[in-house]
Amino acid sequence: MKSITEIQNYYGPKLAKAALSLGAIKLSPEEPFTWASGYRMPIYNDNRQFLAVPECRALIRDAFAEMVEVLGLGDVDNISGTATAGIPHATTLADKLGKPMSYVRSSAKDHGMGNQIEGLAGGSFNGQKVLLIEDLISTGSSSIKAIEAIRQADGLCDICLAIFTYGLDKATDAFAALDPKCSFYTILNYDTMLQTALADGYISEENAESLRQWRESPFTWGESNGFPKEK
Repeated sequence: MKSITEIQNYYGPKLAKAALSLGAIKLSPEEPFTWASGYRMPIYNDNRQFLAVPECRALIRDAFAEMVEVLGLGDVDNISGTATAGIPHATTLADKLGKPMSYVRSSAKDHGMGNQIEGLAGGSFNGQKVLLIEDLISTGSSSIKAIEAIRQADGLCDICLAIFTYGLDKATDAFAALDPKCSFYTILNYDTMLQTALADGYISEENAESLRQWRESPFTWGESNGFPKEK
């Protein structure tokens, strides 16, 4: 049986090449992007670009399916996606595994039944095992909110699978602080993405070093490089 590392080593570079080609991952240390928080960051991720390419959707689905097998999650009762970017990949995985599927909003609706989790009969998982599917783990805050929502709906959620992570300590700490614990695994990690971008000529070694420095201190990187936070 494969290990998680073997799955990542096989699918990660393939996904990195696709992400860089499609613009799902954009790298620009010299002219950084402005994130919603106002911070200037040298990377921008939009995994929705994968939706336009059937082969990419299949790649993500198959990688997640292999992770489910390796992690011994064959008895999971429900595949739940984060709204909105996790929904399509939760759907394709649930279809492949023949499992029920739900999705978690960032907050409860302010009208109708006021649901935060859709596709959930009676508003409760009734103690079922739930696998959360996320597209990106940045600081981990949106994933943590989804996990807490699932648990409040009486779901057992101790594993989250995602397409990509920036590898920030803040995300690792956020998941570690959950009680009970929840672990996350991603198809593509930051180091593999950087190695692929450098090998394929998307960035120079100088830019790669700047991107490594950003990962070490993402919220001071902009100021240190002459790109102060925008108000």
